[in-house]
Amino acid sequence: MDPNKTLYENLGGEKGVRALVEAFYPKVQQNELLSPLFPEDIDPVMEKQYMFLSQFFGGPSLYSDAFGHPMMRARHLPFPVTEERAQAWLSCMAAALQEQDLPDSVREFTLKRLSGPAYHFINTPSP
Repeated sequence: MDPNKTLYENLGGEKGVRALVEAFYPKVQQNELLSPLFPEDIDPVMEKQYMFLSQFFGGPSLYSDAFGHPMMRARHLPFPVTEERAQAWLSCMAAALQEQDLPDSVREFTLKRLSGPAYHFINTPSP
């Protein structure tokens, strides 16, 4: 990981973040805990995720420019996010990161950076 670059740049900028999102969502759609939370037409979700992650990783503020402040916890409140679902989400992201041509340090840092928000969105007790 190059400490002189943003995470967005370390991931490969626009192309890298888009590739990550495109590798991630098929895994989400196949995950029995996560797939019920997402619409059948996943394309708009993927585009919003691309926009959000670009911004979250230090790239252009695409999400805020289009939708205002992310308020991600509030946006996830309508969905029952359990600890198991947060872990499943992170597992799908870890698998998507493994498919990218990235140094291990970038993969590890990215997953660590996403772990805080993933657990912050938990709003439903585990069954």
